Amino acid sequence: MEETQFSNFETPQKLPNATAVLVLGILSIVTCCCYGVLGLILGIVALVLAKKDTKLYIENPGLYTNYSNISTGKILAIIGISLSALYLVVNIYFYATIGAEGLQEIQQEWIRQIQERQ
Repeated sequence: MEETQFSNFETPQKLPNATAVLVLGILSIVTCCCYGVLGLILGIVALVLAKKDTKLYIENPGLYTNYSNISTGKILAIIGISLSALYLVVNIYFYATIGAEGLQEIQQEWIRQIQERQ
């Protein structure tokens, strides 16, 4: 029997981490309010995975189909990193100036005001 090679007719594949990059980019925005740390971690992981997949795509663009997920995931990860970094800086500033006790007093005052409205 003869073996036929279909190297000229390769079917397009999906990039291996495209969905993961998109999900991590979304999660980095959603979790940016977790003291800024979790959003930073997820965003950085998304950018690292996106860089690897972008390199694969640039080497052979005809072989992969879902590069748009990588682009969208990168944009979301950058937004998530920015929001997380901003939130982290704000938290550090408040802890440095007011302190943990001062923040607890502010929170208790807000709770009292909410309870008075009800």
